[in-house]
Amino acid sequence: MQSVLLDPTDRKILDLMQTVPGINATTIGERIGLSQSACWRRIQRMRDEGVIRDQPVILDREKVGLTTMVFAHVKLTSHGRSNLSTFAEDVKQFPEVMDCYVVLGSVDFLLRIVTEDIKAYEQFFFEKLSQLPGIQEVTSSIVLSDIKHTTALPI
Repeated sequence: MQSVLLDPTDRKILDLMQTVPGINATTIGERIGLSQSACWRRIQRMRDEGVIRDQPVILDREKVGLTTMVFAHVKLTSHGRSNLSTFAEDVKQFPEVMDCYVVLGSVDFLLRIVTEDIKAYEQFFFEKLSQLPGIQEVTSSIVLSDIKHTTALPI
């Protein structure tokens, strides 16, 4: 994947879009000294180039009843490693899995999982995750509290 050249104005636009929920092109333009139409054109160009992928609504997971967050370190068997893509595709089907990363080191994948409570995680673990083929070991770390969580990239 190739990076896109962004000038300082593009970076200011992106920073505002990341940090001010629901901000529109007019307000961005006012804050950085651009007309609404010039600002909109830059935003559209960055969408077309794939820099801006989406503008999701970010929910407070605890307020919607998902009080448990777990990081699961998954190690596959040597046979399972030959099918990393199979595991990745299977994990994509689980709505409880918020993020899935292939990592280097002593494990193969790092998953961020959210559930209603520990009992729900236990059920997810035994009925879904541990049933996937090729898993050798899963080490779960339960999050006690969030210290910092952001979706804003340090541009």
